[in-house]
Amino acid sequence: MPKSKRDKKISLTKTDKKGLALKQKIVDDIKSCVEKFNSIYVFTFKNMRNEKMQDIRQEWKPSRFFFGKNKVIGIGLGRTQEEEVAEDLHKLTKTLKGQCGLLFTNCTRKEVVEWFESFTYEDYARSGFKVDQTIELNEGPLNQFSHAIEPYLRQLGMPTKLERGIVTLTKDHIVCKKGNVITPEQAKILELLEHKLAKFQLKLEAVWDKTEGFKKLSNDDDEDDEMENMSS
Repeated sequence: MPKSKRDKKISLTKTDKKGLALKQKIVDDIKSCVEKFNSIYVFTFKNMRNEKMQDIRQEWKPSRFFFGKNKVIGIGLGRTQEEEVAEDLHKLTKTLKGQCGLLFTNCTRKEVVEWFESFTYEDYARSGFKVDQTIELNEGPLNQFSHAIEPYLRQLGMPTKLERGIVTLTKDHIVCKKGNVITPEQAKILELLEHKLAKFQLKLEAVWDKTEGFKKLSNDDDEDDEMENMSS
């Protein structure tokens, strides 16, 4: 069933020698993984956390995760029926839209789907994050803070002062508003308040395996089209 096209040379985007070598390595690694693993999953992600992703890589060993420019990954899999390195892989390439990655694995589909459906990781929102709720603080003492941090809170834009050694808000203060994109100062305040508003999530989009071929796992085509503009 697999096609003997692994060694077929396909020109990559013009770039410097160092960049070209890196792209070629990604392409070669992907082709090698196609041969080594039974299944390939395309997944999208939101609020990526590199530190957590390292833990996930360790958890999933010997499976392999790939991230990179969609066009380069697509070259590794094959962009057309003529280029694909195994039957129907070009169909998987067509699902590479927006912020996404590949998982090469020999685990069963049930194991993969159950893990992805259960995975979520809450973290502090970063600058540029669009918040989905309003966080407002009422005038009065902020007992969770040490007196030593009060000047820093004022520097971040909070209306505070020390009253008998206690950090105190001099008036009601809105840290962030629902639907707004937060600033670095707001992100730091939310972290100090221990409000985790961001969720690192992975969502399966499609799968290809050596026995069953290609299958779409998500029907959110509209969302995919919207994310395509963010593709690297």
